[in-house]
Amino acid sequence: MEAAQRHVVFRACGGNGLHGRLRVPGDKSISHRAVMFGALAEGCTEVTGLLEGKDVLATVAAFRAMGVAIDGPEQGRLRIEGAGLHGLSAPAEPLDMGNAGTAMRLLCGLLAGQAFDSVLVGDESLTRRPMRRITEPLAAMGACIETSAEGTAPLTVRGGYDLRGVDYALPVASAQIKSALLLAGLYASGETCVTEPAPCRDHTERMLAGFGYPVAREGNRVSLSGNGRLQGGRVEVPADISSAAFFLVGASIAPGSDLILEHVGMNPTRTGVIEILRLMGADIEVLGQREVGGEPVADLRVRHAPLHGVRVPRELVPLAIDEFPVLFVAAAGAEGETIVEGAEELRVKESDRIAVMADGLEALGVRLEQRPDGMIIQGGPSLRGGKVAAHGDHRTAMAFAVASLIADAPVSVDDCANVATSYPSFVDEARRVGLAIDVQQA
Repeated sequence: MEAAQRHVVFRACGGNGLHGRLRVPGDKSISHRAVMFGALAEGCTEVTGLLEGKDVLATVAAFRAMGVAIDGPEQGRLRIEGAGLHGLSAPAEPLDMGNAGTAMRLLCGLLAGQAFDSVLVGDESLTRRPMRRITEPLAAMGACIETSAEGTAPLTVRGGYDLRGVDYALPVASAQIKSALLLAGLYASGETCVTEPAPCRDHTERMLAGFGYPVAREGNRVSLSGNGRLQGGRVEVPADISSAAFFLVGASIAPGSDLILEHVGMNPTRTGVIEILRLMGADIEVLGQREVGGEPVADLRVRHAPLHGVRVPRELVPLAIDEFPVLFVAAAGAEGETIVEGAEELRVKESDRIAVMADGLEALGVRLEQRPDGMIIQGGPSLRGGKVAAHGDHRTAMAFAVASLIADAPVSVDDCANVATSYPSFVDEARRVGLAIDVQQA
């Protein structure tokens, strides 16, 4: 299976712009958390709009392995009979998180408070990703988590340790670290406080409050006390802005485009991609703003507009960190120079996204300069076709497919199987709105 996955190829040759209406799949970050908090809650939780990608399904499987009764998912619906904070049981085997870095890191915090040992494993990509950024602050709370010699998975989380609250200042803006500590804090004595150097995703805080767990926020500091209770309820997952970003960029750069993206999550810690594109001259209209389950949502209308290069404000980088692969494509199609700094986090994602995107864009004729923390891109109105490699990274694969919208010949993207982790319907939906794309097994 792994050998076949490494040789899924996208072949895209643009089209005549993007048109119509599209609701992209549910938000992956919120989907993970809905499963986790529903499992830890008392009573039943019903989730709608769940992303049925491989990453989220790995989280569902992990909680089933720990004794939680879960029905679904079916058409985005999931029913979870919560076990309560202390109702999980020891899994018989290691919990395989596949490619799901968010799930692995958040589970470190959650599992540190259990009475039993557990082991977290993942695929080849996930086992290369750094985990000490999670395990070291958790150790300060009294957790015992063993990593490989390189500080990577597999991870052995020892149970039965008494956790204590901690006052921790994040060295980098990271929702995964913050969330892992808050989840451990549910089991800790005293108060757990996390201070952010810059705003990062706040889905964990919002959802905890939605499940009735008291969370305090004061400026850039969030805190909670341990040994409370979560109460099950209804969770509606909005469409994922990270998935919508591919179409926001595609419709911006492809002449003649006029596309509406429906029910997109507009959490202010996630809208950096819209702000950056608008700085570049994008025509993005926000329609029907509303709130669903504690999360703001809206429809987005995006039309083609000539983009120009910008120096991306550093304060927007954490708010668009997952969207930079496709933002690099926007920069490649913009007139003038775009400078991205302060994005070194991109080097430790599913791939080194700075290096992978730089190599691929250069193969398509883009002049650029790699930097340790970003890139300088000399944009232009068109790219040339060619062959690029996604290196098993779902976001780089989809970004290169979008680049074909302004290429003068087809773009062939190798190693695309992991698109199924976050957006299994990408090819079908991209075709529906006008991107000419085929899938080949090489």
